Amino acid sequence: MAIEADARDRLTRQWGIDAPKLFDDDARMTESGTDRSEEPGGRPEVLLYCDGACSPNPGNGGWGVVLIAPGHGNHRRELSGAAPDSTNNRMELTAALEGLRALRRPSRVRIITDSEYLKKAFTDGWLDRWQRKGWKTAGKKPVKNQDLWRALLDAMASHTVEWEWVKGHAENEENNRCDELAVRARRRLRGVQ
Repeated sequence: MAIEADARDRLTRQWGIDAPKLFDDDARMTESGTDRSEEPGGRPEVLLYCDGACSPNPGNGGWGVVLIAPGHGNHRRELSGAAPDSTNNRMELTAALEGLRALRRPSRVRIITDSEYLKKAFTDGWLDRWQRKGWKTAGKKPVKNQDLWRALLDAMASHTVEWEWVKGHAENEENNRCDELAVRARRRLRGVQ
């Protein structure tokens, strides 16, 4: 049951929290999804699963995202999209970017990905080095996908982000769902269901 204005006011009075929309859609918290997981700064926790797919690579690409808000009754939202003439890495980056763009307020975000390229750029200091070197690699070549890296940095600015790597095409249900969404989006782009 969606929270209407009076129920929203009751939650605000009872728990001392606001009940805003977390994701950029019309979804609302349910009364059973009262958020008790927020830090004093008021940032809800969001799990952002993301995956990209491209076939052939390069070729038509698709991306998929599953957003889950544990403190809001595990509210979830699925997103997907596609792009012609792309690469698998671009689709991996796009998935994370679009997942972050779907968040309506600053959050504590755990991004769960099967892309070591995406995760390690943030956790192993690659992005810091690229930026210090004027967006050049160790081999002094321009960093690929600069547009998406820059957009990701901008999208992350208002969030607290941590990264987690999972093995692709394994037993992680949400990662597998992201892969399904990405492949389906890519196939729709080609006119194949």
